[in-house]
Amino acid sequence: MLQEQDLQQIKKMGVSEAQVANQLKQIVTGFPFLKLKGAAEIGNGILAPDDGERGKYIAEWKQYLGEGKGKVVKFVPASGAASRMFKNLFAFLTADYDVPTTDFEKQFFAGIRSFAFFNELDEACKKNYSSGIDELLATGNFKAVVDCLLNEKGLNYGALPKGLLLFHNYADGARTPMEEHLVEAALYAQADGEANVHFTVSHDHLELFKQRVAATADKYAAKYGVKYNISFSEQKPSTDTIATTMDNEPFRNDDGTLLFRPGGHGALIANLGDIDADVVFIKNIDNVVPDRLKGDTTEYKQLLAGILISLQKKAFGYLETLDSGCYNHEKLEEMIRFLQRNLFCRRYDIKELEDTELVIYLKKKLNRPMRVCGMVRNVGEPGGGPFIAYNSDGTTSLQILESTQIDMANKEYVDMFKGGTHFNPVDLVCATKNYRGESFDLPKYVDAQTGFISFKSKGGKDLKALELPGLWNGAMSDWNTVFVEVPLSTFNPVKTVNDLLRQEHK
Repeated sequence: MLQEQDLQQIKKMGVSEAQVANQLKQIVTGFPFLKLKGAAEIGNGILAPDDGERGKYIAEWKQYLGEGKGKVVKFVPASGAASRMFKNLFAFLTADYDVPTTDFEKQFFAGIRSFAFFNELDEACKKNYSSGIDELLATGNFKAVVDCLLNEKGLNYGALPKGLLLFHNYADGARTPMEEHLVEAALYAQADGEANVHFTVSHDHLELFKQRVAATADKYAAKYGVKYNISFSEQKPSTDTIATTMDNEPFRNDDGTLLFRPGGHGALIANLGDIDADVVFIKNIDNVVPDRLKGDTTEYKQLLAGILISLQKKAFGYLETLDSGCYNHEKLEEMIRFLQRNLFCRRYDIKELEDTELVIYLKKKLNRPMRVCGMVRNVGEPGGGPFIAYNSDGTTSLQILESTQIDMANKEYVDMFKGGTHFNPVDLVCATKNYRGESFDLPKYVDAQTGFISFKSKGGKDLKALELPGLWNGAMSDWNTVFVEVPLSTFNPVKTVNDLLRQEHK
C-alpha cells in the first residue's frame, strides 16, 4: 500500500511508518463510543461556589500571583480562519440577486455602521470603487461593499484568521480579538508585572500576527502597567493525519504524494506540552468582550484558577506524604475521599485493594495534569457537554464529550446528552507540572480511542479525514478534571459576522 516515496515523505514529516499504519487502521475500524454513567450537573460533578467561596478562591489566586510561586501563561488557539464567519456573505456575492434578500443579509447591511471595521472598509471602498459605503448602498451596489470586505483587493477578511479582524470599537481605535486577549492577560494572569501570552497560529498568518503585536502591544503594556512576553507556535507537521479515499486507500495528491491534513485542535496538545508554565489559561480566540463587560470574565477566571491552586496544593501534599511512607490506613482513606469527592474520580472496587495496591492507585491518580473547566448553563449554544464517563481502567471521571463520541443509537445516552444542563465554552485553567516541579509529558495522557472520522473533499473528490482526540476532549482524558459553573456572560463567541452586532460586542 505504501511505496518507497511514501516512506520518505513520512520520514520527512517526522511521522513513523507505524503511526501511519495505525491511522489507516483507525479510519477503517472507526472509534468506539464512550460508556457513560450520566451527565454532570450541579451537585453531581459541577461545582457552584457561593459568594463566600468565590471570594476565598479568588483571594487564594491573588495570593499565588503575589507570591510569584509559579509561571502563568495564557494559551490561545488562534489558527482558525475567519472564512466560516462570512459564509452567508460569500453566498450573497455569487447569488443571482443584487440586493439584500435573506434575513442575514438585511441584518448585516442594516447594522453596517456598528461594525468596528466600518472605517477601514469605507476607505477600501473609496480606493476600489471611488465611492464610500453610504454612496455604494444608496446606488444599490451592495456587492461592491461585500467584495471589499472579503477579497484581497479590500480588507481580505475572507482569508484572514479571526484573531486579526477588528471586533470592538474604542475611543482610541478598534481592537482585534488578539488585543482583547492581551488585555485579559493583564487583568487576571499577570505576576510580578509580567504577562505571558502564547498564540497558536497557522504558518501563513504568523507574520501578520507578529506585525499586529508590534503595532499594538506597547499601548496595552503602558495602559495596564505590564510587560508582555508574547510567543507563537504553529501546529506541528508530525501531528497531521493521513487521508484516505472512500474505499480506505491512501488519498494521493495530483503529484502522487500522500495527502496529510491537520489533525484538528487536538494536535495542539503537543504545543501545550512545550509551554513551560505552572498554570495555563486556555480560551478560544473569538470568545472576547469589550472592556465594559470584562468584569465577569476576570472574576470567574480568577475563581477557576483559585480552585485549581487549592486542589493542586492538596494533591501535592498527599503525594509528598505517600513518598515519605509516613501514613496509616486512615490517611489513605482521607486521600480516597479527596479523589472521589473533590476530583470526581471513582473506583468501584477500591475497598478490595490492599494498602500496597491502594498506594499505587492513589499515586497514579493524584499525580496527573489537572484542569478546572468553566461550564455554562445550556441555552442552545453549541459546545461539548460535561459527563461522568467510564475509563478503560474501570474508573469513572469527568469528561467533556462531543456528540460524535456518544452512541446516538443508545436512547439512554441520547437522553443524557439532550437533557444536559450545561455545556463547555472552552474555558479552562490547567496545571501541567507535577509535585516535583517537572512538566508532565502531556501526550501520554491522551485517550487515542477518542478521535473521529470526518468526511471532506479535495479537487472534487470525496475523502475520509482522521481527526485527533480534541484538545479539551480526549487529549485531556486522563487528567484530573473539575467542572465549575460560570455565568453565560463569560461566553460570547463570534461564529458569524453578524454576531458582532450583538449588544455584548458593541
